[in-house]
Amino acid sequence: MEQLLPGTVYAIVHTPSSRLRLETFASTAGAHPVLVRRLVRLGLLNASADASGELWFDSEQLSEFGRLQRLRAGLSLNYAALGLVVELLDRIADLERALRRESPHTTGGRQWTPTA
Repeated sequence: MEQLLPGTVYAIVHTPSSRLRLETFASTAGAHPVLVRRLVRLGLLNASADASGELWFDSEQLSEFGRLQRLRAGLSLNYAALGLVVELLDRIADLERALRRESPHTTGGRQWTPTA
């Protein structure tokens, strides 16, 4: 099991503020601001810009950043390919939710418990 390091900030932790400036977001996520900007340009993270061009992030994007980093490390993908994988995973999750809504008492496939 991976040991947590004291003083390390992990991206899955939400901060009390609902919106974070680029530098705060990057620092909290443990990433360089240039990487965060690249992920925004690739459409992997959502940000809004204010009148001066400053990027702002919803705090929920921290967990999305963590997801991207885990997928990148686990699958050894470049950031461009990561977009496709994330899109496919999101589509699968949407389809599974729809299937559960339509037939809430099934697993979507073969029945796993024996019937009498």
